[in-house]
Amino acid sequence: MGLFHEFRQFTVRGSAVDMGVGVVLGAAFSSFVDSLVRDILLPPIGLLYSKMNIENLHISLSGKTYPSLTEAKEAGAITINYGLFISTSIRFVIILFVVFLVVRQMNRWKKPHQHPSDSMTNKECPYCCLSIPNRAVICPNCSSSLEKTQPAERTTYPRLKIK
Repeated sequence: MGLFHEFRQFTVRGSAVDMGVGVVLGAAFSSFVDSLVRDILLPPIGLLYSKMNIENLHISLSGKTYPSLTEAKEAGAITINYGLFISTSIRFVIILFVVFLVVRQMNRWKKPHQHPSDSMTNKECPYCCLSIPNRAVICPNCSSSLEKTQPAERTTYPRLKIK
């Protein structure tokens, strides 16, 4: 039961949910880029390259020539499909460029001179005992001034007895 509980906590945590959303958006974006390359970018390139479909470019290792890749596959020929490799490489470069743009924008939104681990770690205010950012100088909850070194011992107040 401990493994199931730990897995449930992992899936509820924000990073796992973000990763799931990223995978779904990545799949949708991949099909968009696939259509962009196959239907918009490659036909004009094929027109410039003597009116042929770039995805049909192949080398038959059996020595026979086939007019298209589908006919070579139907004949059972072993081929090197360099046209498919070119279109896959174009898709990869487009996706890589978009990921670069997203990461670049995320880095711009991040506060300057802030290390990612600093934004994720917190410390406890010695006066109000609430969690505050690690680099805080003044507690946002109780407005007490924090020193670099925490006070050695917290002052205790006498307990009131209620009858």
